[in-house]
Amino acid sequence: MTVTELVSYEDALAAYDPVMGLEVHVELGTKTKMFCGCSTELGAEPNSQTCPTCLGMPGSLPVVNAIGVESAVKIGLALNCEIAEWCRFARKNYFYPDMPKNFQTSQYDEPIAFNGYLDVQLEDGEIFRVQIERAHMEEDTGKSLHVGGATGRIHGASHSLLDYNRAGIPLIEIVTKPIEGAGARAPEVAKAYVAELRELIKALGVSEARMEQGQMRCDVNLSLRPHGREKFGTRSETKNVNSLRSVERAARYEIQRHAAVLNSGGTIIQETRHFHEEDGSTTSGRVKEEAEDYRYFPEPDLVPIAPARDWVAELGSSLPELPRVRRNRLREQWGVSEHDMQSILNAGAVDLIVVTIDAGADAASARKWWMGELARRSNEDGVELASLPITPAQVARVAQLVAAGDLNDKLARQVIEGVLAGEGDPDTVVDKRGLKVVSDEGALGAAVDEAIAGNAAIADKIRGGKVAAVGALVGAVMKTTRGQADAARVKELILQKLGVEG
Repeated sequence: MTVTELVSYEDALAAYDPVMGLEVHVELGTKTKMFCGCSTELGAEPNSQTCPTCLGMPGSLPVVNAIGVESAVKIGLALNCEIAEWCRFARKNYFYPDMPKNFQTSQYDEPIAFNGYLDVQLEDGEIFRVQIERAHMEEDTGKSLHVGGATGRIHGASHSLLDYNRAGIPLIEIVTKPIEGAGARAPEVAKAYVAELRELIKALGVSEARMEQGQMRCDVNLSLRPHGREKFGTRSETKNVNSLRSVERAARYEIQRHAAVLNSGGTIIQETRHFHEEDGSTTSGRVKEEAEDYRYFPEPDLVPIAPARDWVAELGSSLPELPRVRRNRLREQWGVSEHDMQSILNAGAVDLIVVTIDAGADAASARKWWMGELARRSNEDGVELASLPITPAQVARVAQLVAAGDLNDKLARQVIEGVLAGEGDPDTVVDKRGLKVVSDEGALGAAVDEAIAGNAAIADKIRGGKVAAVGALVGAVMKTTRGQADAARVKELILQKLGVEG
């Protein structure tokens, strides 16, 4: 059944409880593929990083990537999972043009990590615990390019091209248990979970987790059940959602779509769906298989994996400081509230501020510039903060120039504007644009005398005790000096010359 009008979000939540399941695929940052020695480097010519093993040629035998196994154990430990004493790979059988073997080497009933959890913080500070069902190892598929159509999908394309460079790249799939009880905040929980998981993966150093490059992608499973019912509804699975905002939008859209179908007496079809960035909608993909349809059976060409307990313990003791612990430590060091820290996190500015402080800025100045002027520019340009053409070291230099009195805030903003425009580093921009603060007392004194002489009535008011009127004279001096004077020092000089105590 096709639904053209959605139920409002509020009406959907008034009648139904959403239940989610999130499946996140993470491409590991290993140098070679999961079961062969082919390179995983991005950007190579199509089909240049392949071999008989990752192409599934008869007689070729896989060998497990040891770093892939180590990365899987680290992820499992960081997610508070149990690590299996013994596990093995399985063949997941299905035909896809970009699956050269016609099966995927994965794990089925014996994953390497299981039964864990991840605590995530929502925007108002509430902590929501997401239970983890499993984290298992597998390999990625190749990549299909559909040519000649308007949408880039197979429908309407004149032909398709296949690149198997990605086939066999190590993946970890992290699967949650059903997420219940989030209510109207379900989309927010989904976004927060994927955001926290991304930070954790990056902290572990096992992947760069760049969602825009497909290194981390999320399948959003969602179903609705009427209030008071225990049995889950039929789920849909929105595949390969590749941004935090899109995860939230996909969950919200599916809640409204499911409610519209159910309210009209329709039946939810268990299917995969495609998410559309341009309008936040989803469309039908294919009917979803059940596990038995994949005809799983143990991979006969790979021996089982039995991680030694002392090795697992050693990996556990060597884990880096995890993101939530680190954020709490930094929040205390920087003296900011939980709300402000959440804003910094949402802006993607935590690491930028840390590196800026390491480069010589104080914490307050680093936060001020990244969360102020630079956040404004990133919003205007529609890019992530880290993508702006300015480095933490350059921001630190701007902060140092302000602290030294060589720049005021107005001039500093012009310096940042110049750096973003590609005019050079901060010192170069200052020299080219002539932006240093006028600090010569003689020049300042002359500008003050000129302002007093040109505004005699205001000067008399100040002498008469209306000190607040000094702002007009300060403005006049700042105009004369093109904003390059220290306003505080200008005020001091004006009051001194008028014989008034500040």
